Amino acid sequence: MKQRAALIRTMGIRPEILLLDEPFCALDYQTRLLVSGDICEKIRGAGITAILITHDLSEAISLADRIIVLTKRPARIRMDIPITLTKEDHSVLTARNAPEFRTYFNLL
Repeated sequence: MKQRAALIRTMGIRPEILLLDEPFCALDYQTRLLVSGDICEKIRGAGITAILITHDLSEAISLADRIIVLTKRPARIRMDIPITLTKEDHSVLTARNAPEFRTYFNLL
């Protein structure tokens, strides 16, 4: 709840970039899907660039326009993958059912 409140406060000042470090990790799976989709919609709607750090491949694919995979320390870019999913809306569940989803998942 503290993280969500902090995110809402931060969005109020209209930043150009948001850095989100594992923002949904403390949530159960169902809540995580709902909250991540809602927050992503609000960020896109506000025209804010967000950098989301996550270890959840499905989350990364379903929320991102681009995924950058880093190596171990010292971090270097290992892969830079633009994400294009065929979907009817911006929902996380629709993204996970897109035909390209499995290809991206296997690549990562």
